[in-house]
Amino acid sequence: MEKDFEGRIALVTGASRGIGYQIAKQLGERGAHVIAVARTVGALEDLDDDIKAAGGEATLVPLDLTDFDALDRLGAAIYERWKKLDIFVGNAGMLGVLSPLGHISPKDFDKVMAVNVTANWRLIRSLDPLLRQSEAGRALLLTSVHAQTCTAFWGLQSISKAAVEAMTRTWAQESRQTAMKINLADPGPTRTGLRAKAMPGELPENLPQPAAVATELLPLVKPDVQENGKLFDRVSRDWVSL
Repeated sequence: MEKDFEGRIALVTGASRGIGYQIAKQLGERGAHVIAVARTVGALEDLDDDIKAAGGEATLVPLDLTDFDALDRLGAAIYERWKKLDIFVGNAGMLGVLSPLGHISPKDFDKVMAVNVTANWRLIRSLDPLLRQSEAGRALLLTSVHAQTCTAFWGLQSISKAAVEAMTRTWAQESRQTAMKINLADPGPTRTGLRAKAMPGELPENLPQPAAVATELLPLVKPDVQENGKLFDRVSRDWVSL
């Protein structure tokens, strides 16, 4: 396998399953040292085994993204060890309940916003100085078509992902004079547990596997990427200016 990420330090959230697992696995297989962040220790250990089997290296970080103080400490720990970060993939997210807006409990609303929005903002605060130390810092945050379509009953996804998109685009504009390139990606329908929960009647065999989706997203964090503040639609395989 081509080692086109050799020497790169990459942090991936939601790395214990689905697209995040596969992005982390493929980055490790292709030479990056992967900092894998997720709550599930066992799944992180499986990821570590897969990366090591391919000759790669990983650092496992089992934490809950709503432990915001831990996210601050994470940035400090990365600085202590590597002095920089080359790649940040903000993949972690939660679906929440599918419900009319007026029926969503404050607890459910706050939890989704904490994971999907506030955690990514805290990560930006923690990781931005490290990405600026890279000769080609790359950040990719995952979003959803619901940020644009505002589909009935999908309000938690629509609201939280719209916030992620606005936050990412703002960060990209603020970083225009740096070597960083900061973008969004909509992976589209994928055969994941989150998708099965949201669409229980859907035939999973009609959806692409996370590994295939991850392969298409990896080029978006290569040093030669020049797009900034844009959204990559994996289904149309095109960049979209928002």
